[in-house]
Amino acid sequence: MLHAVGYTRDDFQKSQVGVCSTWSQVTPCNVHIDALARHAAGGVAGAGGKPVIFNTITVSDGISMGTEGMKYSLVSREVIADSIETVMGAEGLDALVAIGGCDKNMPACVMAMARLNRPAVFVYGGTILPGTFQGRPVDIVSVFEAVGRHAAGKLSDAALADLEQHACPGAGSCGGMYTANTMASAIEALGLSLPNSSAQAAVSDEKRDDCARAGAAAVRLLEAGIRPRDILTRKAFENAITTVIALGGSTNAVLHLLAMAHAAKVRLSMDDFTRIGRRVPVVADLKPSGKYVMAELVKIGGLVPLMKRLLDRGLLHGDVMTVTGRTLADNLRGVADYPAGQDVIRGFDAPVKKDGHLVILRGNLAPEGAVAKISGKEGERFEGRARVFDREEAALAAILKGRVKKGDVVVIRYEGPRGGPGMREMLSPTSAIMGRGLGAEVALITDGRFSGGTHGFVVGHITPEAFAGGPLALVKNGDRITIDARARTVSVDLSDKQLRARRKTWRPRRPAYTRGVLAKYARQVSTASTGAVTDL
Repeated sequence: MLHAVGYTRDDFQKSQVGVCSTWSQVTPCNVHIDALARHAAGGVAGAGGKPVIFNTITVSDGISMGTEGMKYSLVSREVIADSIETVMGAEGLDALVAIGGCDKNMPACVMAMARLNRPAVFVYGGTILPGTFQGRPVDIVSVFEAVGRHAAGKLSDAALADLEQHACPGAGSCGGMYTANTMASAIEALGLSLPNSSAQAAVSDEKRDDCARAGAAAVRLLEAGIRPRDILTRKAFENAITTVIALGGSTNAVLHLLAMAHAAKVRLSMDDFTRIGRRVPVVADLKPSGKYVMAELVKIGGLVPLMKRLLDRGLLHGDVMTVTGRTLADNLRGVADYPAGQDVIRGFDAPVKKDGHLVILRGNLAPEGAVAKISGKEGERFEGRARVFDREEAALAAILKGRVKKGDVVVIRYEGPRGGPGMREMLSPTSAIMGRGLGAEVALITDGRFSGGTHGFVVGHITPEAFAGGPLALVKNGDRITIDARARTVSVDLSDKQLRARRKTWRPRRPAYTRGVLAKYARQVSTASTGAVTDL
């Protein structure tokens, strides 16, 4: 059978290295990865191994956003991890190179690597270049926010159509410090990618070379006996959290790093983000809250100089092993700093925010935790009246029709891991709020989650979720809700007695799906506070 797929007699004496391609035409994030996989295979072969290319799925968050299809997004993380584990296990492959592009296939690749614990290297497919609209750079989030501007009468039909056609000019993952670039940076900080793999354009000589070098690195790791769990230590996860905070990364990093740590058998909790966030500033002025896209960070040297700065300041553990076969400190020795005059990455003396932007909240609405993204630009406290919706689509319709007003706290519930199921991202309603000019005047809380492109006063991952009878299920229109980032609380102005009284009248909902992958996921998935994993 292997002769039939191209093996020679000599190949049977070589180590077999799986090259997992997440290629697909369903999203620009992954449309080029088939070619990258062949470059990685060439690197394996050049180092004396036998490459075996295989595929797994991907889905497009940006295209399914705001629809029923988005319920499959987080589910796909589990499907991808399971499928990689299945192929590697069934075929007995010795090592792995995995190439990911869109949000969920990156943590999924790492989860599979950690479970298998066979020598492995992750390669990021690379960032998209910015588009151009009316003489300024734009990206996918520009389109989502333009929908709100269009609904408010601030953008014509023709202009919106023009923007849609130019926002994504080619292959690569969404351009800001959204979830894809956040997770690529986190995985590099973990030590599972080669230096600067996270900060390269998707279509570039650098990315093709990165793939070839990753293939060769996988063979060297196999020869040296270095496995993922030798790299994925608690110190490595602390490095990843530090890097994500310094970059102003996505709230999804909390969910995915918890899941990846679980797969690696490393103890990690939401409180680790609070602890590390107290001493790590946000220094990257990157979208969605900042000015620049990832391509600008690539131009000035990528992630490596930032990691060198963090290491020199004592904020990273330098003694952790990486896929180069050397420690992080060894990898960063001699790295040049960013060029003078750049302002993509600020100095520690003038940060974007002096402490972490990923704020873990608790309170009578989230006794097991919630995640807020507080850049500092939206303020640190919001108090308002609840506008309650049991479904994302209903909230979006109300926002676009102008029914959400200044001082409202939009509550979107029954969108958690079990209740959705699938914990949809709320990019459509949050972008509509920003597009209508209400970003500083309206807050949004949910047991769902957010796109890395979301900004504004938002709180997600509220646990326990409404479907499980969490306090969010008891909120009514007009209730006073307070979000306090300094006190790290999210609460409703109701006494314990009042909440108990409401609970007596609350009735559990029937599952939205009773068969198929969404039903299986809903039955198996853990809470957001434990990473929404399915093998707990």
